[in-house]
Amino acid sequence: MDYKISKAKAIRQDLMFMPDESRMITKLFGLDKIRIYKIFDRVLKLDSKNRQKTLNQVVKNFDKRHKNVKRIFKDNFDEINRRLDITIYNDLSLNDKLLIGAFFTLEYSIESAALFNPSVVLHPFQNGSKENELKVIISFRAVGEGHMSSIVFRSGLLDKTGTIRMDKMSHLVDSAKVIHAVEYSKDDFERKLKDTGQFELVKDIFNNLLKKFTLHEMEESIARFKENTTMTPKHDRAIDIMYWLVRSNYEIEFDASSDLSERVIFPRSTTDVRAIEDARFVAFRDKRDEITYYATYTAYNGFSILPQLLETKDFYRFKICTMMGAGSQNKGMALFPEKIDGKYANISRNDNENIFIMFSDSLTYWDEPKLLREPKYEWEFIQIGNSGSPIKTDKGWLLLTHGVGAVRTYAIGAILLDLKDPTKVIAEIKDPILTPQESERNGYVPNVVYSCGAILHNGWLVMPYAASDTRSGVVKFKLDDLLAQMVEL
Repeated sequence: MDYKISKAKAIRQDLMFMPDESRMITKLFGLDKIRIYKIFDRVLKLDSKNRQKTLNQVVKNFDKRHKNVKRIFKDNFDEINRRLDITIYNDLSLNDKLLIGAFFTLEYSIESAALFNPSVVLHPFQNGSKENELKVIISFRAVGEGHMSSIVFRSGLLDKTGTIRMDKMSHLVDSAKVIHAVEYSKDDFERKLKDTGQFELVKDIFNNLLKKFTLHEMEESIARFKENTTMTPKHDRAIDIMYWLVRSNYEIEFDASSDLSERVIFPRSTTDVRAIEDARFVAFRDKRDEITYYATYTAYNGFSILPQLLETKDFYRFKICTMMGAGSQNKGMALFPEKIDGKYANISRNDNENIFIMFSDSLTYWDEPKLLREPKYEWEFIQIGNSGSPIKTDKGWLLLTHGVGAVRTYAIGAILLDLKDPTKVIAEIKDPILTPQESERNGYVPNVVYSCGAILHNGWLVMPYAASDTRSGVVKFKLDDLLAQMVEL
């Protein structure tokens, strides 16, 4: 379907981000216990010379594909060994442990299928950038085997004309390490349990916990509770939800020596075991003008979705939290980059069709969504949603939108919200500002252009965007041209 295009000129940059099948992480190749014992036995029946020869060959084959392949093999041996019922393998030589660990290691190509749905924010470290230049970070949803998706990053430099020059990308990929000494919020747990109607069943557990508590402290309180309570299936269900929240709220950290392009946030909890979808990053400024980066994303476990929140200061260490409340029940949430009248603000699509807005005292608890806009034009008759966080301009909050029209064709539009009261739509562009070109129509999901966030720089609106859920590009608009096309409401 060819829609009339806005007169605001879309300038596509000659830059394309394509899936790269050579970018690999390693994962544990887990098997059932019987097969684990068989593999241990087969390896150890080799004579020492053949074991060493096999290890040398494996290390040679994979050493250049990963930063520290021996550490990977050792960690995987340790994890498999912990699952066994006997301890006789603890005394094996280091080389034998490495060889056995290699048999329980697999490679996973994180972006062999797609690299799409990007967002962009200013880089936390602007050293090296000149006047009218801006270092930026672009995030992508990377999809590999089995349609598992994760978050990957690239960095680049925006010049004064809004053109981006990308930094050299590393071919290596590094997964983050989970930080286990994490404290959890009692208020957050209580809110979620109240949402599910479970809190009254287990409120005595929280009476023995501080405002911030550790997993160990929670388990101690649960054990005490079980000793003094006649347990029922309802109690067990409520405790299961507590552990589910623990698995959904954690922190991860990358090696300080890693390049930004080497870092991948890969599914690791029971809530996102299948996918981390469509992260919308925003650089949030507080009253002290300090920036914290947040990203709302959708966790998917193959059956249900769960809105999650990423938080980081430096893109090395990330905190992951569950977003709760009646307003946190669907995809496509995007935070405002600052508080509005003392409250956090959030654009959402709570009903799979319309755009809503929410306000909250907490970044992780959202309630009472208010309808902001319904589908209005033919290119968005099926549904509308945001295309990233609102962008502050002198005229109002510029909210990029996406609409779905005939033959499930996606297009990108723009509306303007009042600066002081963003529940008011004050202007809009009637026609989409970006639609799929003929060369962009084919892919995993045809006829789609989609973005998870743009950035304003030196009078240019720069927007990375995905084409047909397969690859990504960059387009820019002159902000004044966009605003000139706005029709006041």
